[in-house]
Amino acid sequence: MPSSYGQFCPVAKAMELLDERWTLLVVRELMMGSRHFNALRRGVPRMSPALLSKRLHTLIRAGVVERYQDGNRMTYQLTPAGRELEPIVEAIGRWGIRWVPELGDEDLDPHLLMWDVHRNIDLEAVPDGRTSLRFSFTDVDPAARDWWIVISTDGVDVCDDDPGFPVRVTVETTLRALTLLWRGDVPWAEALRSGEIVLYGEPAARRALPRWLKLTSLASTPRPALLPA
Repeated sequence: MPSSYGQFCPVAKAMELLDERWTLLVVRELMMGSRHFNALRRGVPRMSPALLSKRLHTLIRAGVVERYQDGNRMTYQLTPAGRELEPIVEAIGRWGIRWVPELGDEDLDPHLLMWDVHRNIDLEAVPDGRTSLRFSFTDVDPAARDWWIVISTDGVDVCDDDPGFPVRVTVETTLRALTLLWRGDVPWAEALRSGEIVLYGEPAARRALPRWLKLTSLASTPRPALLPA
């Protein structure tokens, strides 16, 4: 844990635990349903495995996270104390999307974006059977340019290698354009009209795609009204 603030203030005591780098993002991932170490890593792809392990151990000692053996896998979940952080983390996210909207190039990450997209598919809206979606980022290095989301009765998978299934819709876009759409900064109609996002494939599937992708839970956050220049 970081050095003590030397204050009895409950805010200070809480921040001694929570203001370490990555800590609240690990809590965010547990809120989003990640339960295993590798899933947590995919939600914080720029965090080293050693640091993730260290943060998890700190949260376990603090009573925020519990760990238990599930077959051959170690499973992590929030304790009641950890679940009390959920509205706080959500409030921070809503504040950030309203008041810190600028995104630098260093904030754009196809690995995190596609991981987030795959876990927010509206399974009730997608037709029965297997549906494969391809995402191609025109401005990304070829090694991370193409991604596939495969939706089936077994769940939803995200792949960075072609799984070989017929693709119903291909989404061709820039990483920034899809990120802004995903955050709710730009609506579907505007993104499609501008040509920043182009859809290829079955006409019915192209029309349905905005219903299949539920967007981030913070996308509906009202933005502040622009002040006159």
